[in-house]
Amino acid sequence: MADGQRHTVKLSGVPETLLWNLYQRAYEARHSRPVLEDPKAVELVDRIDYPFEETFGRPHALLAQGHALRVRTFDTVVRAFLAEHPEGTVVTLAEGLETQFWRVDNGRARWLCVELPETAEVRRSLLPDGERRRVLARSALDPSWRDEVDASRGVLITAQGLLMYLQPPQVRELIAGCAERFGGGALVFDAVPRYFSSLTMRGKIRTSQGYCPPPMPWGLDARDLPRVRTAHPAITDVRQVPLPRGRGLFHGAPAAVLHRLPGARILLPPMTALARFS
Repeated sequence: MADGQRHTVKLSGVPETLLWNLYQRAYEARHSRPVLEDPKAVELVDRIDYPFEETFGRPHALLAQGHALRVRTFDTVVRAFLAEHPEGTVVTLAEGLETQFWRVDNGRARWLCVELPETAEVRRSLLPDGERRRVLARSALDPSWRDEVDASRGVLITAQGLLMYLQPPQVRELIAGCAERFGGGALVFDAVPRYFSSLTMRGKIRTSQGYCPPPMPWGLDARDLPRVRTAHPAITDVRQVPLPRGRGLFHGAPAAVLHRLPGARILLPPMTALARFS
């Protein structure tokens, strides 16, 4: 792509949500004191020819910061994995235009991005494959992607913004398949609360511009985390990844109290959890 040329992106349904995620990260990254440094996200928003504001509305500052804080939970887990397995493999399932590689890569690990064909094409055009990073055009539900993973030096699988769009049996099968295939590895994933899942299934979540996100059939509350272990005997531990402290009243020090108030939960980011395999 020539310098200065804008790239047209046309997606719909669940794949289009990758643009919402990117938009929120870039908005927070432009803040004078961002909770997530993400210059690559800003660069991508500036390069993409897409009606972000017309489709999603202006980003809500609290929502964008919450989204960025949730992204940081994934970064924290990946950094810890790379510290222990510097030449390991990070498998990202349906990460869309996530720019985590540019935030946390250690210069030695391998990265495999598993994407649906339409999103794989978008990602490759904007973020071309590199020597240690490549995109595999395949559904995360197609177990054949596991054959492409070199797990000899450790493997971490990320499922950011994916599982909530799957049916509950599909989620269980995906987690079980990862546990069975990648002994000694781990899966970090996020989940929306059950109440939020219910709202999306009834079409009750809309932006100021009328954008309605796709239904999210799978919801998970923190109290339900132990049930994830029942998906496969090789799952040895499942725990929530703490959300880092952010800026201001809502995401700062008083957040634990404010988050209990009626109506406040709608602005909370999805829960992030880490499942370890034996």
